[in-house]
Amino acid sequence: MFFSFTKVKFKVMTKYQVLIIGGGTAGIMVAAQLKKKNKNISIAIIEPSDKHYYQPAFTLVGAGAFDYKKSIRPTVKYIPKNVTWIQDFATALNPNINTVSTRKSGDISYDYLVVAPGLVNNLDGIEGLREGLESGVVCSNYVDPNKTWELLQKFNGGNAILTQPTTPIKCGGAPQKTAYLSAHYFKKRGIANKTNVVFATPGSVIFGVKVIADTLMKVIGRYNIHLKTFYAPIRIDSANKIIYFKEVNAGENSCVINENNVLGEKHVGNEVIEIPFDFLHLAPPQQAPDFIRESKLVNEAGWLDVDHNSLQSNKFENIFGLGDVAGLPTAKTGAAIRKQAPVVVDNLLKLINNKAADNKTYMGYSSCPLVTGYGEMVLAEFNYKNEFVPDPKLKQMLVFNSDKPHWWLWFLKKYMLPYLYWNKMMKGEEV
Repeated sequence: MFFSFTKVKFKVMTKYQVLIIGGGTAGIMVAAQLKKKNKNISIAIIEPSDKHYYQPAFTLVGAGAFDYKKSIRPTVKYIPKNVTWIQDFATALNPNINTVSTRKSGDISYDYLVVAPGLVNNLDGIEGLREGLESGVVCSNYVDPNKTWELLQKFNGGNAILTQPTTPIKCGGAPQKTAYLSAHYFKKRGIANKTNVVFATPGSVIFGVKVIADTLMKVIGRYNIHLKTFYAPIRIDSANKIIYFKEVNAGENSCVINENNVLGEKHVGNEVIEIPFDFLHLAPPQQAPDFIRESKLVNEAGWLDVDHNSLQSNKFENIFGLGDVAGLPTAKTGAAIRKQAPVVVDNLLKLINNKAADNKTYMGYSSCPLVTGYGEMVLAEFNYKNEFVPDPKLKQMLVFNSDKPHWWLWFLKKYMLPYLYWNKMMKGEEV
């Protein structure tokens, strides 16, 4: 009876009122919230994976502080009731005729389209990155957090380098969280005095919100982390364990090598520096999926071109985009989606009822839970203006300064947020 029920529930039709590409956080939230508002809307979700991942936990997994298996659940469990799951890959967008092409299910028609497929790792975006990951010399929580934890435990001293690419990435603070957790882990193991922890970033500052940056600079000082700004990773030599950086802003003092040169840095060409490593973690370059980048819906940078406040496509009024694929000048996080989804849902319902999609209330809210060590965290909440906008509800948890490391925030990150994600957000409840 179960299989019969599943077959009927997910029977693929050729036309839906609302078609959603992506069964991740954004897609599921929009579908669930729409059904709560109007149960009669016909909705389908195109999503190939039968597993749904709670990716915010990957940083903790990579530090041995979270069970990877607990971050994975069956996709089918979170497809809202009476929503069709098309377990397939979207391959092309045809907005002029209101269809989406799929690999196995043909063309699916829609009245309204929600584009939320997330982003993809470009492992060939840095020379030698793919080979480094495949050989097990390099690690990334974005690819395999279990491997990160394995290499951390094997590390016994030397240069521990953590870095990130020049492209936008999901949860832009994740690479530095790994740096803080790694530094704390080395301290706990008693090898901090023979370890050089390096955090290299193409950016000019550690964080774009000043009050948060001020706190993080103190954390960096506490761990004696070597902060390298304007350093963009361009090549990895896994055989010799060397990483090469390009100076992003020539003329800055960022690439001046210290007299003691404890890291073994060396200029090897025009604005290129090499550093040997004993441990290397990085976020890979990231981009929108090919079928998005090859469509008519993207901006010059290859991300979905949507209005920054309404999330409506700037090119087709019956299309909306949210989540990591959207070309928005804010951090790509689940917290951002939490604020984006209700705006998209409201605008869709207005269009369905022949009204204008005039909800423009998304102001760029995003949140970055910056774990600064085992048992403590800073919660960076901000908007398009990079203003610090802490949630007033934090005071109910007796957290009055979320811009400072706090043990309650660690509890929030490790226990409360996963619970809220699986039991509230994924079920269409606004939290």
